[in-house]
Amino acid sequence: MTSTYRNPVLNADWSDPDVIRVGDDFYLTASTFTKVPGLPILHSRDLVNWTIIGHAVTSGYDDVRPGCGVWAPSLRHHDGRFWIFYGDPDVGIHQVNAADPRGPWTEPHMVKPGLGLIDPCPLWDDDGQAYLVHAWAKSRAGVKNRLTLHRMSPDARKVLDEGTLVIDADLLPGYRTLEGPKLYKRDGVYWIFAPAGGVEQGWQSVFRADSVFGPYEDRIVLEQGGTEVNGPHQGGWVDTASGEHWFMHFQDRGPYGRVVHLQPMTWAEDGWPVMGDNGEPVAEAPVPVEGGTPSEPATSDDFAGPELGLQWSWQANPDPSWWQVSDGTLRLACVPGSEDLRERPSVLGQRLPGDPCTVTTSLTLEGQGRAGLVVTGDTYAFVGVERTPDGLVLVCGDMEPVPVRDQVVIGARVGEGALVTFLADTGDGLCEVGTPFQATQGRWVGAVLGLFAAGDGTGQAIFDRFTVDIER
Repeated sequence: MTSTYRNPVLNADWSDPDVIRVGDDFYLTASTFTKVPGLPILHSRDLVNWTIIGHAVTSGYDDVRPGCGVWAPSLRHHDGRFWIFYGDPDVGIHQVNAADPRGPWTEPHMVKPGLGLIDPCPLWDDDGQAYLVHAWAKSRAGVKNRLTLHRMSPDARKVLDEGTLVIDADLLPGYRTLEGPKLYKRDGVYWIFAPAGGVEQGWQSVFRADSVFGPYEDRIVLEQGGTEVNGPHQGGWVDTASGEHWFMHFQDRGPYGRVVHLQPMTWAEDGWPVMGDNGEPVAEAPVPVEGGTPSEPATSDDFAGPELGLQWSWQANPDPSWWQVSDGTLRLACVPGSEDLRERPSVLGQRLPGDPCTVTTSLTLEGQGRAGLVVTGDTYAFVGVERTPDGLVLVCGDMEPVPVRDQVVIGARVGEGALVTFLADTGDGLCEVGTPFQATQGRWVGAVLGLFAAGDGTGQAIFDRFTVDIER
């Protein structure tokens, strides 16, 4: 009996995914903006069940810069190495590479400096010539809705020309915000897969040409139609070892971020790809490769150490003195910083699950400070404990502080629509506290579940086991 999967296959904020196959293994990466570490590497044997195996970028900005940093990467395997190209819209296009996707990865290398250079994708052609296509961010460059192609040195160290405008979507009726290009070659034909129309209400187009520099003809190959999958947006085309074709793309779900769908893909008699159910996203389909082991990216963490789980990231570059994992506990120093948790690099976070869930952790606060569990995006709210002159109290929004013992279980229930109800055990079991909070998306990202500790540097927060129970 053939097993089936249901979309989304990655039901959390794995923004701007790109995917490749190497042998029988599939690998995926995604945007991370200013989160550190960045560029997660996910592994799968069937395109449905995924695990996090590492990160390709280990540092970023020292301060929190919403919407900046690592945008829309492309992942490729060439000449025995894995390559990731990404754009930082305030700096330029970088690449990192590694012999093993688990690392170590090289330090980011600037391929093309400049403002507003985004969504790069390389292609090494059959004759050894390399190319690089990218889009433009109007916020930095003053232009958008166009794709530029460069000849690139085969070692991916630099572009070799000023670039050629290969697609000007201002000339295509109805097109707006063409971006996220992925460049491929199949049977002598060059293909650019690129979405347009914006992440919430757009569509996926495909362009083809006999020459890499065009002229390109276009066709819309995936759009919402009569489904609930709004704006099926950029992703990657991948095949299986048995020769079947698939397309992974994201759907913007607001506070849940950009969740990832998997579409079957075939080739029509006229040579164009057909995605999903005749151009509309499917809710379910047969699993691409049978025999995969059920798995999903980690969420819960028993803090067994010695390092943080791969699901965690900081809001900007961390200081090693901020944290320690040992003996099944996470210790966060109560470091100084902004009162606004959205501006603190020292908030340790992970993606908000796309399904309803309950999150709990046990917290002990030693010394002076405040610590707790936060849900953050454009807005934020938290439940936690604070040391006052009168002792330790539970704090949550505008509720009256409640005296508590040294160790407190805190948590949150995230319901439909990402409505958050905070929880705490003040002596009578886990109960609802404070006012329900509507989680909100951040700048190009979904809401984040986070742990924090703040103070004058003398105190520390001790978290025991972080548990995420997802309802399905």
